[in-house]
Amino acid sequence: MTEPKIEIEEEINESPRTNGFDPSIYDKIVEGCRLSVRMASQNEWRQAEIISRCRAPNGSMKFYVHYVDCNRRLDEWVQADMLDITTLRMPQKGGKKGAHLKEESRDSNETDAKRGGRKRKIPLVPMDDMKQEPSDMAPPMPTVSSGSTPSLRGSMSMVGHSEDAMTRIRNVECIELGRSRIQPWYFSPYPQQLTSLDCIYICEFCLKYLKSKTTLKRHMEKCALCHPPGNQIYSYDKLSFFEIDGRKNKSYAQNLCLLAKLFLDHKTLYYDTDPFLFYVLTEEDEKGHHIVGYFSKEKESADEYNVACILVLPPFQKKGYGSLLIEFSYELSKIEQKTGSPEKPLSDLGLLSYRSYWSMAIMKALFKFKRNRPTEDITVQDISQSTSIKREDVVSTLQQLDLYKYYKGQYVIVISDEKRQVYEKRIEAAKKKTRINPNALQWRPKEYGKKRAQITF
Repeated sequence: MTEPKIEIEEEINESPRTNGFDPSIYDKIVEGCRLSVRMASQNEWRQAEIISRCRAPNGSMKFYVHYVDCNRRLDEWVQADMLDITTLRMPQKGGKKGAHLKEESRDSNETDAKRGGRKRKIPLVPMDDMKQEPSDMAPPMPTVSSGSTPSLRGSMSMVGHSEDAMTRIRNVECIELGRSRIQPWYFSPYPQQLTSLDCIYICEFCLKYLKSKTTLKRHMEKCALCHPPGNQIYSYDKLSFFEIDGRKNKSYAQNLCLLAKLFLDHKTLYYDTDPFLFYVLTEEDEKGHHIVGYFSKEKESADEYNVACILVLPPFQKKGYGSLLIEFSYELSKIEQKTGSPEKPLSDLGLLSYRSYWSMAIMKALFKFKRNRPTEDITVQDISQSTSIKREDVVSTLQQLDLYKYYKGQYVIVISDEKRQVYEKRIEAAKKKTRINPNALQWRPKEYGKKRAQITF
């Protein structure tokens, strides 16, 4: 059994990477070191950082590594023979370089975003009539802020990573939720006596975590829930949304946050769930409502955020549910008669999802406006009000789509015939996908701030 394996490894390795080194050299590899590591999943060498190390029962060394410029979900434990010692670089003393530069850049963007903002008519100029003006004549494109630093209670942000090495190491091997067995991506603070098990079993209705299949079966016989607690505010085509108050259903909210943390690479709300509402998307069958994903939002957001955390569970990803969650969050904003935005800065994947939704929603609004009022000009504010997308997100999306041009002393929206045709086809194709039916939404916003003010008075 072992000889074929050795032959395969010798074929893969162009040259032995660790032969000739004293095994004691691995003792010098400490947290923060960087070197080339063979990534098991892709069978290629990548630059990696050592996060932690331990000694296996047989005496060999194991290292937990993070692959540089890769998502942390790819972090893994590797054996010592998968390290290229010749590329070893010891950690430098002092703080992280470049961190202050990122902060300065973000702060300058926020300052620029606060300038001006008069409501101006933005004509839709045909591409044929558009002549690019010399770059030295056009003023700089208005910079849109990515938003202030989010609170540590929950976000889709890239900031807020804990520097504790233990929280950077994936601590749960596997979970069983309903009919799916899922390998987690990141650390989550489940009780330590459970993280040492091969699998954590989770009730898909109340999200209680259990230590064995037998315990789960006994729990399911007693569990009275067949859907998330809270109010069912949407039901259409076997899809439902439940609104859960983090104060009234604290146990469920905390269990939901523990589950979400397994797949979100940042700090999420756990103990302090009172200020949040949770909107859980479910699929319905004869056994009940099965959780697909969720998003949370603050009951009162000074920054007008309509989403704090958002997640589609891995078994249901790439099925359009992410777009459905985003669309639902904006439908709530429309009922509130407010513009909304996700908590920023967004992660790379979060930004891609929102860019896709914003692009389609804005193009639909533009086409509809042009059909109904072909001779009138449209403002960014008009687009924002019709879509409930915050003004800054509208501008940044138009810039990203290269539709925001400087022409005759003002910024105008320019759509070429080619881009028009592309988006018309996309809009037509999107009609076949699952969409939110606004008529099936039964919901009224609550004024939490006013209630507290009345109690205080």
